[in-house]
Amino acid sequence: MLPQGNSKNNIERFSGFADVYDQYRPEAPEFVVNILTGYLERKPNLVMDVGCGTGLSTLIWKDHAEQVIGVEPNDDMRSKAEDKLRMAANADHITFVSGYSNQLNTSDDSVDIITCSQSFHWMEPISTLNEAYRVLQRGGIFAVYDCDWPPVVNWRLEQEYLQLIDHADALVAQCTDKEIQAVKRNKNEHLQVIQESEKFRYTREIVFHHSEACDAERFVGLALSQGGIQTVFKLGIEGLDLAIESFRSSVTEHFKGNSMDIVFSYRLRLGIK
Repeated sequence: MLPQGNSKNNIERFSGFADVYDQYRPEAPEFVVNILTGYLERKPNLVMDVGCGTGLSTLIWKDHAEQVIGVEPNDDMRSKAEDKLRMAANADHITFVSGYSNQLNTSDDSVDIITCSQSFHWMEPISTLNEAYRVLQRGGIFAVYDCDWPPVVNWRLEQEYLQLIDHADALVAQCTDKEIQAVKRNKNEHLQVIQESEKFRYTREIVFHHSEACDAERFVGLALSQGGIQTVFKLGIEGLDLAIESFRSSVTEHFKGNSMDIVFSYRLRLGIK
């Protein structure tokens, strides 16, 4: 039974495109590990990566924590994470489990670090923070981090990227009842929500950047991995094909068959219990 405060629409939004998501989305930068371990001031015994998706933000902890648990309610996304885990060496201390951000299957005061990568905006924030406070040890860290979309590459491509996403979101809004649409909360309010919970002794936002190699296929894939576009595909909504092909043409022309570095800008908001 779905615990109160969780949205079936939000969970199912990510069904059916785990492969696309995992292929094109960036892995979490290891700088996240450096920041959080530095604040914890020791190697964590237990890290919980909540809303872990395909494990892109979980497996970075493999060599940096005694135990790592990825929590993901979507079966498709978690199955992809489990497939990757089976291929990983020396990863017996990592597990992926079905669960919810406001109902974690662990005891009080047992967790050193909780992370939510690209996921907190899909969660009910108050009950999630209450649960984080319950399971975190004194001095434990709750950390939410997201990258800005699109990554930094070229202003014209970025503009087309945003227009494509807006087009997809508008089609979904026009063609589906509000009752079955996912609810996406404002990422810019994450720090305020953490502060207003009054659960943490110290809160702050940290901004950093991370560059990765990218070619035309990947840049198009990043756009197509966005939930709004995937929802258009899943529901068979018409009206996006021409915009996608125009975007693909622009991207192909810009990259000219080459790979180049693009920059992901990250915003990490944290609270220390």
